[in-house]
Order: sequence, then structure tokens, then C-alpha cells
Amino acid sequence: MRADAMHDEFVLQKRKFKFLRLMAYFKPFIPLLVLSVALALLVNAAILAKPYIIKLVIDDYIVAGNYDMGSIWLLGLLYFLMVLMGSVLGYMQTNILTYVGQKIMFNIRNQIFEHIQKMSMNFFDKNSTGRILIRVTTDVEALNELFSGVMVDLIRNFIMLAGIVIMIFTLDVRLAFVSISCVPIIAGIMVVYRIAARKNLIRMKGLLAKINGFLAENISGMKLVQIFNREKEKYEELRKLDGEYFKCSLREVILNSFSKPVVEIVNNLTIAVLVIFCMGRILEGSLEIGVLFAFIAYIKQFFEPISEISEKYTAIQSAIVSSERIFDILDKRDTQEDMMGGKPAGRLKGAIRFENVWFAYENEAWVLKDVSFSISPGETAAFVGATGSGKTTIISLIMRFYDIQKGRILIDGQDIREYRLEDLRKQITVVLQDVFLFAGDIKSNIRLNNSITDDEIECAARYVSADSFIESLPGKYDEEVKERGCTFSAGQKQLISFVRAVAFNPAVLVLDEATASIDTSTEQAIREAMSKISRNRTSIIIAHRLSTIRSADKILVMHKGRIRETGNHDELMALGGIYCRLCKAQTEGGDLPRIQQ
Repeated sequence: MRADAMHDEFVLQKRKFKFLRLMAYFKPFIPLLVLSVALALLVNAAILAKPYIIKLVIDDYIVAGNYDMGSIWLLGLLYFLMVLMGSVLGYMQTNILTYVGQKIMFNIRNQIFEHIQKMSMNFFDKNSTGRILIRVTTDVEALNELFSGVMVDLIRNFIMLAGIVIMIFTLDVRLAFVSISCVPIIAGIMVVYRIAARKNLIRMKGLLAKINGFLAENISGMKLVQIFNREKEKYEELRKLDGEYFKCSLREVILNSFSKPVVEIVNNLTIAVLVIFCMGRILEGSLEIGVLFAFIAYIKQFFEPISEISEKYTAIQSAIVSSERIFDILDKRDTQEDMMGGKPAGRLKGAIRFENVWFAYENEAWVLKDVSFSISPGETAAFVGATGSGKTTIISLIMRFYDIQKGRILIDGQDIREYRLEDLRKQITVVLQDVFLFAGDIKSNIRLNNSITDDEIECAARYVSADSFIESLPGKYDEEVKERGCTFSAGQKQLISFVRAVAFNPAVLVLDEATASIDTSTEQAIREAMSKISRNRTSIIIAHRLSTIRSADKILVMHKGRIRETGNHDELMALGGIYCRLCKAQTEGGDLPRIQQ
């Protein structure tokens, strides 16, 4: 029991800390918040004054038979001014809070995205796209209501409650105690509601993340789903997830709709008790009718902020749950890359050296085992081997997407861990087989917001023979690119990625299966372009199509995380080993031979 109590206390303290962190986002807007609270006080004063004005009219004029129309008109005008002041100041407060809320949302959304951009590949390996997306969109949006007025509204409501209590105790102490006797009932209901609402909200957030992840994954892989005719099965998976989410959503609606009617019932019961209690005193003349009217008005107003507080509680709970998930990402510092730490790197020559490198993505499931090789500046090196042999991993390590467990990786004689990461990656360009294009136009996809001129883009396009296909488009370099470049063929997208690589003028150029999606005639043009752009820069090629690497200065044959053979094409063919068998198999069009241990 003691352990459970300590755990509950820890959880409570953690939630308080998260809530205080959320409140810190208000700091730059304190002057506006102070103004908003001041406006809220004036609005409350106007609201509290209205029942008292009516009380004066009833008791001092109507019941007393004093028909001083000048005074009555004056009170009527005062009542109208209270209504007008409450409306105008309430409108101003709403606009201020909306601005503050949206500005904070803007800041949080940008902060999360900036933080995610600095995450290492390990983070993206362990977190699905849908899960990350839900943090930046839905979880941030859940904070909207909190920052757009919930906190200030809570302050206003508590001030309103305090004002009402002061007013009713000023009017009649006995009636005031009768009026507030309902508070313990409301408090008990709120405690029960709080426990049930929080549990349901946590489950809802988790299910929503799963649904978004499922949709993101399946929409991206829709072609595969349709190829294997798995539409019904995938539909059933989503239907099951959606069914669970529907139950939670329905439970939330029931819980939310439960609190307001209960408060309304208690409100009307309190008014009924108040009327019964007052009737005897009114008949005996010890209580004025106007006082009873003011009390009924104040009791209705008393329950309005209570009802609002109960409704706002859901928004606060949702915001705290979402904030826990947001801060869970923002607090991940161990998986974040330090882009600016280390030594500045000038223009690299491109001398690459691996010294006894061991690497594993998880624990000691080694992907690379004691790998050593060197590539001279300006040299073209090719890696070949079966799927899973570690070829692509080598590229990831050169880019420092992951850090090795043993050994060293040197560029120009310097351990890459000592270079400033931003400088290192600026000088290494990778062309992947699966080309990613952003929505926009061709020019922006080549430039990627870098200071590359239009002339440089066109020059790079001519280098890789992409100019003919781009010039044939209606918009040429301004041709619209839709999401992921869906209107372009695989070969055309690959050519655009080549233009992008050349335009960035890297010291090290990496082609990871980059010609796999290009037809034979285009491949020939690419080979000719590669002979030009490879001058004065180190080039690394990873390819299953061995015809593309015959002219490489050095070919490294990999198998199960180790380098088995090294040499140029003629040397490896003369060796008669793994590479020779792979070449013969591809030339003859047969199956690739099994590589022996």
C-alpha cells in the first residue's frame, strides 16, 4: 500500500510539473494576460451589478410605491450600460485570448518540429510516422482551448464565484448559507468525474495515435495493399481500431454531457429550497422581494461558472495528457543530434577510411564486423553484395546518421565524430533509389531552400541529361510537383534527384541503388554525366546492377557484414570469386549464385 501511495504521489507531482511547464508558455504574453484579467474583472462587475440594480428597482420603487420615473429611467440606463460594458469588454477579452492562444500554438508547433528535425535516425526507427504526426497536430491542437482562454476563464469564473459569495453574504447571511449548501454535492460529483474522464482521455489519445499511424502507413503503402488484394483485411484492422476509439469517444460524450445536467439539477433544487425558505420571511415582512429576486439571479450565476469549470476541466485534462506526450518528445535529448558541436570543416578532399569498424542497430546484433577499407580523394568506389550485407549501412555511418560502437571512421584523416555535423553533411550528398520529392515545383525540389541560382540548376540538369525531359514539361522548371512526385515516372524522379545532387556540389557523392529505376538509354546518359561530375570528388556507388560499376576505381564485395574481396573489375574477375560469380549470373540472366561462407 505504501508503494502504491508513493507512486500516486510521484504521478501527481509529475502532472503538476507538466502543468507548470505549460503555464511557462504564457510568460511572453503576461502584459496581455494581465489586461485580459482586468477586462474579466470589469465584465464580472457588470454581471454582478445587474441583479442588484433590479433589486433596487423592485424594493425601492415598485414595492415601495415610489414611482419616481426619473430615478427608474436612470437605473434602467445604468442597467443598459452594464449590459453594453459586459458585451464590449467580453468581445475585447475574447480577441486578446484568441491571439495569445494562437501565438502560443504557433510557437509550440514550431518548437516540436525544430526539435524533431534534430533527432537521430534511431528516434525515427523506433517511432512511427503516425505517432510523430499526432504529436505535432492533434496533441498540439488539444492545447488550443487551454491557451485560448481556459486558464483566464478559470480565473474569471473563480473571481465571479468569489464576487457572488460576497454579494449574497452582504444581502443576507442566512440565505447565503442555504445557497452554498450545494457546494459539497458538486465537489463530490467533480471528483468522480475527474477520475473517470482522465482514464478515458489517456486511452483515447493512445488509440488515436494508433489510428493515425495505421492510416499513414497504409495510405503510403496502398499500392502494395492493392497488389496483394488485402483491402478487406486492412479494412477489418482499421474497423477494429476505430470501434475501440468509438467506444472511448462515446464514453467521453456521456461523461461530458453528464456533468452539466447534474449541475443544472442541483442549481434548480437549490433555487426551489431557497424559495420555500424565503416565503415565510417574505409573508412576515422580514425579507424584501427584491432580495429574493437578487438571490435567485445570483444563484443562477453561481452555477454558471461551476458548470463552465466542470466543462473546462475536460479541456484541462486533455491538455495535460497531450502535454505529457509532447514533453515526452521535447525531453528526448539523448537521441538528439548536436549539429553545431565539433570542429568546423572546410572543403573536404574526400579521403574516406574505415578502421576496424563494428556496428549494430540493436545491442550486439552486428551489421558490420571489423570492416576496414580506404577510398582516396577523387576515387570512385563501388560496394556490391547480397541484400543485408551492410552496404547501405556504410553510407548511413559516413553521414553519421548512427554512431559506431567500435573502430573509427576518418574523412581527410579526421574522425568524423570530431567534425561539426552540419558541415559534414553539407559536403556529402546521397542519391537514393526511392526518391522523395516535396510538393511544390521542380526548381524548389532541386534547390531545397538553398542559395542555388536558376542558372546553376539548369547547368546541373544539362550535366545529367535531365534538361530534355524538364524542358518538355508545360511549366519547365516551374512545373508543379504533387505529393511525393506522384505525376512523374520513377526514372524522371531519379533524374531530378541527380540534378539536386550535382547542384549542391558535394565533396562526396553517394549513389545508393540510384540507377535501379532508370531505363537503359537514360542509364547510359547518366554514366556519361557521372564521368564528368566524379572529377575532383569522391564517389561511392552501391548497385545490384553490376554493369553500372565496371569503370569504378575500386570495388568492395561485402557479405554478412564483412568485406570479402577488394579490387577493380578486371582484378576481381581474374580472382574468380564472389564478384566473378555475380557478374556471370547477371550476364547469363540466371539466378544469383549463393555466396558461400
